[in-house]
Order: sequence, then C-alpha cells, then structure tokens
Amino acid sequence: MSTIHLHRTTTATPEQYLAALTDFGPGRSKLFGNSADAYLKVHHRGGLQADVTRLGRDLGALHYDWSDPNRVVLTT
Repeated sequence: MSTIHLHRTTTATPEQYLAALTDFGPGRSKLFGNSADAYLKVHHRGGLQADVTRLGRDLGALHYDWSDPNRVVLTT
C-alpha cells in the first residue's frame, strides 16, 4: 500500500481548513477547484468521518477520517 503525504500552506486557521475540507456541500468547488459539486456523492457522513465518491475520476470511493485533530486521512 502506498502512502502520500500532502501539505498545504494557508492563511486559514486549522479549524477553518478542516471545516472546508470536510464540507461536501454546494460551493466546495470554490475552495477546491478539482472538486466540482456535481461530481461528489456522499454515501455517509458522521461526526469524524465520511465516505465520498468522486464521480468521473479515477479515485473512486474515498474514506475521509479526521478523528485525529492534527490530520485528515483519505483512504481509497
């Protein structure tokens, strides 16, 4: 299994960035250009995790886990 670490520099607070990254509602594409609203299908969203399919992309289903306050883990 491969592991990829991504880091992003931003002026947002950690709380603001986490809120944006884990908001799968309309308008997400304004923050993340590669996440067009029409291509996201949320299968499940709980308090600290979500299962999302990015339609039309090779990524398929993604499991988001933000239970660790210092990182968000995406598993394909």
